[in-house]
Order: sequence, then C-alpha cells, then structure tokens
Amino acid sequence: TGICHSGTIGLTPASETSLEVVTRMAPKIAQAMAKKALHLGAPIFIRIFKESDELEIWVLRGSGFVLFKTYTICDYSGGLGPKEREGDKQSPEGFYRVGPTQLNPWSRFHLAFNLGYPNEYDRLNGRTGNALMVHGRCSSIGCFAMTDYRMEEIYTIADAALANGQESFAVHIFPFRMTAENM
Repeated sequence: TGICHSGTIGLTPASETSLEVVTRMAPKIAQAMAKKALHLGAPIFIRIFKESDELEIWVLRGSGFVLFKTYTICDYSGGLGPKEREGDKQSPEGFYRVGPTQLNPWSRFHLAFNLGYPNEYDRLNGRTGNALMVHGRCSSIGCFAMTDYRMEEIYTIADAALANGQESFAVHIFPFRMTAENM
C-alpha cells in the first residue's frame, strides 16, 4: 500500500520517490510558471504529437489555457495511426482523461500516469490493450516514454493540478499537428 499526498483539496497517490521528486521540483517549476503568470496547481491539459515527438503542457490562466512548456518525447513505439489491439506495439491516438488514481508513483519506469486507454470510443471500435502510460526511463512498447528528468517535471505538474482539485486532466494525442498543410 502507498501513502497519499494531500494537496489543498484532493489526494493523490504518493511514494517515497514521488514525494522526493515533487519536493525537489515544485519550487523550480513554480518559479518558471510565475514568469508566464501561471500557477503550479492550476488546472492543466496535455497534447501529444507523435510525428514531431512533442508533449505540451497547457496551464489555465484566467479563462483560457496557456502553453507552459513543450517536451521532447524520448521514445514511443509504432507509427502514425491509433493503437488497435493488445500486443500491436502501437501507441494510442485519441482523447483521454487522467485522474488521481491513474498516477503511478511506484512505476518501474520511474514515475508514470495511465492514459486510460482504451477509452469508450476505443472500446466501441473493438480496440484492446491496457496500461498505456506516459512514463520515464526512455523505453517504450506502446507508451510515451520521457527522460526521467522530463517525467519528474510533468509528474510534478500533474500531481499539483490533481492535488489542488482538478478532477482529471485531458490528454489529446494526435498523429501530427492538424494544420491546413498537414490535412
């Protein structure tokens, strides 16, 4: 069993590793956010673009979200297109939600959160698979792997948003940026 980290409003799962990481990373992240008039613990959403290997974190400021930071994805498996079945070594595409119970501070891949694949749309289309994550350790079979340091930042931001009352955050995964040229 684990312990829970108590934020202002909610509880998020915590391990010795995640508590150490959040304690170490939160001041640096809060300072970087303050430079953009953002607040660590504010609601977030994440966008992933497979073709360009990018993960973006957006943070609520006023009535809209502002891009805080773009991270390079270290590794993901498969190519463009959605995950269709267990074992196809493909990373998902679609619209997912991550709540506190999907954080995994005990992950053997340093820190992680479960994307919630398959979602309702995936299930209605007969897609199978499970335990698809964003995690550290830069090695993937269906997940989005980050370097440990990048994952520490991402995890700290996600933990703060959920601990401060965001019920869940959206993760939108695209094959590429939906520009007129790409479409």
